[in-house]
Amino acid sequence: MPYTPSRPANGPPRHQATMFDMPVLPELPIRASLPELLRAVERTGTAVLAAPPGTGKTTLAPLALAGLLDDGDRPRRVLVAEPRRLATRAAATRMAAILGEKVGERVGYQIRGDSRRSAATRVEVVTTGVLLNRLLADPELPGVDAVMLDECHERHLETDTACAFLIETRQVLRPDLAIVAASATADVALWTSLLDGAPAIASEPMRHPVQMHWAPPKERISPPEGLRVDRRFLAHVAHVVDRALAADEGDVLCFLPGAGEIRRVAEQLAYLDVDIHQLHGSVSPAEQDAAMRPGRRRRVVLSTDIAESSLTVPGVRIVVDAGLARRPIIDHARGLPGLTTTTASRASCAQRAGRAGREAPGAVWRCWSEAEHVRRPAQPTPDVASSDLTSFALQAACWGTPVADLALPGQPPTGALEAAETTLTSLGAIEEDGTATARGRALAKVGLHPRLARALIDGAARVGTEKAAEVAALLGLDGRGRGDDLLAEWRRLRSTRDRQWQSEVKRLKRGAPDVERHVSDDEAAATVIALAFPERVAKRTGQGTAPAPVRGTRRGPSQSGPPLAPGQWLTVAGTGAVIAEGSSLAGSEWLAIADADRSPVRAAAMIRAAVPIDGDLARELIGATRTKRVEWDAERRDVVAREVTALGAIELASKPLARPEPALIGAALAEGLRAEGLGLLRWSEDTKRLRARMAFCHRQIGDPWVDVSDAALLAGTDWLEPWWSRARRRSDLEKLPVGQALRNLLPWQAGIDETAPEALAVPSGRQARVDYTEEGPVLAVKLQEMFGATDTPRIAGAPVRLHLLSPAGRPLAVTADLKSFWEGPYQQVRKEMRGRYPKHPWPEDPYSMEATAKTKRRLG
Repeated sequence: MPYTPSRPANGPPRHQATMFDMPVLPELPIRASLPELLRAVERTGTAVLAAPPGTGKTTLAPLALAGLLDDGDRPRRVLVAEPRRLATRAAATRMAAILGEKVGERVGYQIRGDSRRSAATRVEVVTTGVLLNRLLADPELPGVDAVMLDECHERHLETDTACAFLIETRQVLRPDLAIVAASATADVALWTSLLDGAPAIASEPMRHPVQMHWAPPKERISPPEGLRVDRRFLAHVAHVVDRALAADEGDVLCFLPGAGEIRRVAEQLAYLDVDIHQLHGSVSPAEQDAAMRPGRRRRVVLSTDIAESSLTVPGVRIVVDAGLARRPIIDHARGLPGLTTTTASRASCAQRAGRAGREAPGAVWRCWSEAEHVRRPAQPTPDVASSDLTSFALQAACWGTPVADLALPGQPPTGALEAAETTLTSLGAIEEDGTATARGRALAKVGLHPRLARALIDGAARVGTEKAAEVAALLGLDGRGRGDDLLAEWRRLRSTRDRQWQSEVKRLKRGAPDVERHVSDDEAAATVIALAFPERVAKRTGQGTAPAPVRGTRRGPSQSGPPLAPGQWLTVAGTGAVIAEGSSLAGSEWLAIADADRSPVRAAAMIRAAVPIDGDLARELIGATRTKRVEWDAERRDVVAREVTALGAIELASKPLARPEPALIGAALAEGLRAEGLGLLRWSEDTKRLRARMAFCHRQIGDPWVDVSDAALLAGTDWLEPWWSRARRRSDLEKLPVGQALRNLLPWQAGIDETAPEALAVPSGRQARVDYTEEGPVLAVKLQEMFGATDTPRIAGAPVRLHLLSPAGRPLAVTADLKSFWEGPYQQVRKEMRGRYPKHPWPEDPYSMEATAKTKRRLG
């Protein structure tokens, strides 16, 4: 049904509502659902709006909630939270245009460093980051009647967090605050349950047909690795754009994973007679606006997934989808949060395809096969499951509710949350019990990642507010694809007077202490980066001072962990790092790394952005430690003992440790035993056989026979006492009486020789040794030695597997059922062996023959 304006039941329209002409609404499917949405909000104060892309939920629903589409008697002030800055500005612009106004009148917006709003503003579109800052400043959100969380289905971490905070605000402080969760996909049950059974309102999708084209590359192309996308694939995407322009009408929206790929594809399409626009987070607002406006010529808009859901690019009839996405990833052990390139989920691809049919029939060109499509994940991974949680953990600490008690759509992984809290503790942002400190609250107000906020505030005291703000603003920008030398990028931003960067610098200066210092750009950049990422300060690897061995071991080169190749740097966190070929950073002994990523298939991280740093400055900022290290050296295969001066994993100097503590030596030897295995001990043949017999008893009987497997014996060294505590070097381990140590593990109430005898008497009268190295006991014996026997021997209840041998000792048969062998396979064996070994007995009836190992001639 169409949207119908309402009037107060008992009189004329309110004066405020009649000051403006009623807007002419675009014909969008959401109009039919708006009355139901308003009734749900009036009745319960909550609603879940499930509306596919293109239905108008982002623009018409907020206007309806604010009472700006009719002359109703219930005007509201509405906050609309968008996960992206570009979508925030675009939504506000579109709503203002529907009302026939300029942005900043009844519809305004606020993003980091930019806002347009006034006293008349009734609908304000903000980023989720801005919303979180407002909630932390005043959880009651005074003056706000309703909040609409847009694009909840994308599961951005800030959206999840804002939802949890708003639910608590409504429960505790503002029961009158209305909350609407808007999602483009059908995950309605999740959001209705979070909002305590909120009514669900659905909208029909746009009905424009979309033709699907599958256009996979003809040649085999390497899949993405980290942030690297095969250039041949990007060339293929450019070719598909060309094909789509020739085959279909209208403008093209092409989805690519990041700014670097967008620039490369734009270069390859430069020959086309079309307008090419780039749409990603680091382009200027003016460039973003230009990409959103239809022109005189056909357009190709190259975009990241910011155009996937809440953003409509007018004029688009064709979508070319590279099928890739950038997702957050974090290596907690190495302190390397960043992004990785993945295949886009089927849900994301469906939303992208919907862009082609928003305004008219369209076409979609997918750069992969239909068969590959069905193997893609159904939904993208939520940010909370893969992101750096440091900002989230600080926000939760400032909010004051334990994370486990927050009404989140999904709980964060325990390990990731613990890593975030460890970082915050090191920054002085939270107490040991997890509560926020005054410093932590100050860091949260800056509106940056806590690491960058710390670098801004502490860096201002060392390098001055101006330069600290400039570097912090630089670190907060998406500079991927512009080179790894951050000093060069800083100079470029200054010379070009980049507006986005300058705006951020002004904002940060207002949030930092006002300090004037005169230091060089080199020192300023290195200081701020090292303060933000101290574990990423790195030193070029080389031949250092050899560790001192414990007396009695030989000297030689040493490197803790796997050796690093020349041209690598070692970070304070212990990660190897490399630079791109031809990088201007190649001559630097020390680096302060701002950005790096490490793909699972590479041993070292790739440096994406860094500056040189003086070694003395690195020592001053991070603080060197002096420790006594007694450890197993894998290269020497022995214990080394040193007093080491280091910045984390970077060794600056070392000297021999004269008298290492015995406990430390024992721990190092245990480390070596675990690393190299039980082969580090000396095992005689008798000892090996004893261990095999004990292992059989443990498998067959269990208690009181102990486990003597590799894992059990390597789990501790108690079984080697008292000899272990006297060992000081590897050579001492080779002298340990392992056999005696094993016998000490034998149960006193059961004899090993009775339970698992070393040998068995066979019918020929000989004692044959039993082999216990396999799963069950094995007895290798010549076939003639078993004549007359009908029963298979058993040990501890387990049948002995007989390896029946020829007179020459070669295998003839394997059996655990001697009687069945005599009555079956034996006759075939007899037939084959009589001619080959005529001097040995091969009776037709093996039961009647006396067992023997001798020949017939010697019998006579």
